[in-house]
Amino acid sequence: MTDLLRVSNISVSYGRVEAVRNASLTIQKGGIVTVIGANGAGKTSLLNAIMGVLKSQGDILFDGRALGLRLVEERVSDGLCLVPERRELFSSMSVIDNLRLGAYRLGPSAIEGGLRDVYARFPRLKERQRQPAGTLSGGEQQMLAMGRALMARPQLLMLDEPSLGLAPLIVKEIFRIVADLRKSGVSILLIEQNARAALQVADYGYVMELGEITMHGPANELAGDDRVIASYLGVGRQ
Repeated sequence: MTDLLRVSNISVSYGRVEAVRNASLTIQKGGIVTVIGANGAGKTSLLNAIMGVLKSQGDILFDGRALGLRLVEERVSDGLCLVPERRELFSSMSVIDNLRLGAYRLGPSAIEGGLRDVYARFPRLKERQRQPAGTLSGGEQQMLAMGRALMARPQLLMLDEPSLGLAPLIVKEIFRIVADLRKSGVSILLIEQNARAALQVADYGYVMELGEITMHGPANELAGDDRVIASYLGVGRQ
C-alpha cells in the first residue's frame, strides 16, 4: 500500500511547554490509524499540527507533498479534513447550511452530490436538515460534524475524540460509520481515549504519553499487549 501521510519528528510547543516531542507516524491510503493515550498526552496538538492550526517543527508529507508552509485552507484543498473535539458547528444555522459550508470551495453540482452522499450515510441528518444545529442531540451533532467534513471530499479524515460524551449505543454507531468510510476511499486518523473501541476499528495504532509516541504496532497486537491493557483497556472498561 502507498503512504498517504508521513509525519516525521514533529514537535509542538506552547511557550516553554513542549506538548509534542519528535512524534512520527504513517498512514497508508485506505487505512485506519488510531492514536490512543490519556487526556493531556498531546494527541490533539499533534492533529492540529498536521492540520496547520499549530506551528510545528518537523516534516509532514501528504500524498507526496510537503505541507510545511501550506495554510489550513490549502491543506483542506489538498484533501485533509479535521473534525475537532468540540465539533465547532454553527449552532444557529440549519443542518443543511452547516453541510453546505463544508463544501464552500466546490461547485453547486458537487454540493448537491455531497448532500446526497451524506444523507445516505446519516439518514437522521436528512430528517433534521432544516433544524438549527444547536437543537440536535450530541450524537447527531457528531454526525453533522463528520458529514460537514465529508462534504469537502477529503482523502484523509482526522477525528478528534468522536465518542466523547456520547451514549454507548451512539458510540457503537459512530465507530461503525468510521469503519465503513474506508469503503468510499477515505483514510482515517482517529484520536481516542476510548482505546478499546479505537483498536477494534483501526488497522494500526500508536500510543502517546506525555507528548511522545511510546509504542506502535498493528492494532490487534496493541490490544493484546499487557502494558496497553493495564494502562488503557483495564478489566471492565468499554
